[in-house]
Amino acid sequence: MNELFGTLSDGTPVHRWTLRRAGVRVRILSYGGIVQSVEVPDRDGRAGNVVLGFPGLEGYLRHPEPFLGALIGRYANRIAGARFPLDGVTYTLKPNDGPNSLHGGERGFDKRVWDVAPVENGLRLSLVAEHGEEGFPGRLDVSVTYTLDERGALGIAYEAVTDAPTHVNLTNHSYWNLGGPGSGRTAGHELRLAASRYTPSGPDMIPTGELADVSGTRFDFREARRAGTGYDDNFVLDKGVTRTPVEVAELYDPASGRVLTVATTEPGMQLYTADHITGPFSPGDGIALETQHFPDSPNRPEFPGTVLRPGEVFHSETVYGFSAR
Repeated sequence: MNELFGTLSDGTPVHRWTLRRAGVRVRILSYGGIVQSVEVPDRDGRAGNVVLGFPGLEGYLRHPEPFLGALIGRYANRIAGARFPLDGVTYTLKPNDGPNSLHGGERGFDKRVWDVAPVENGLRLSLVAEHGEEGFPGRLDVSVTYTLDERGALGIAYEAVTDAPTHVNLTNHSYWNLGGPGSGRTAGHELRLAASRYTPSGPDMIPTGELADVSGTRFDFREARRAGTGYDDNFVLDKGVTRTPVEVAELYDPASGRVLTVATTEPGMQLYTADHITGPFSPGDGIALETQHFPDSPNRPEFPGTVLRPGEVFHSETVYGFSAR
């Protein structure tokens, strides 16, 4: 089912699509590919929305910076100095985070209207990023498929092809609050991450290049504990890059009993506890678990590579599972 959600200033219509299966309802916008809501039951069977979102299009246009629920590209996270070398050529991007490029630049995929088509148990969103957009080389044809499986798990499958060498790193930027609307901060949620290392960053949020051991630090979530606050950091998932999704995280809200599991093919996860979120939300109202390659990989050859070349197909998949206990 789809309905008109609003209209951009240039007259472009924005539609909202609704997926339902196994007691889960997900609403997705053509603008930014945004996951507006995910309604799942708590331990008593009461449904509640577990992602942060706005009730109308105006909220997303007025407060773009939190990237609420949006698809992020062409490169998720930061690229130092808004530039990178590739095959002997240095490409200069449009900086939008001090001197750095963040989440694809000033007009990333989160601010585009995607083409949407229904598929079995889901939706296929697509767009074209032309050569030179935000400074990136190569025309990139991107598709993202949202599905609900027989258990009500939300799958997000990303694919892309290019006509020239380029860098690609795609993710979804949903903020989770398993307590539901009006439940307050998520610092009391319990988080488990299958990550023995993380990538320390300098004051500009650019990785130093070190893969640091989490043992004995506040970054050790290998055993479930309170999520707390003060995180905007990339974790190195123990499994590395995989062909199929492997479970790497669990988020649990003791108050509602809701459980979120995250399985992915990606090698990293950015944990952001929303300490600097803007708009009508308060710091700590949600937790972002962004599956991705590492920040600044285009300038870090020691990190897992993000180069996509003609003839290759970029593929990434993440699955969010829901339950209660």
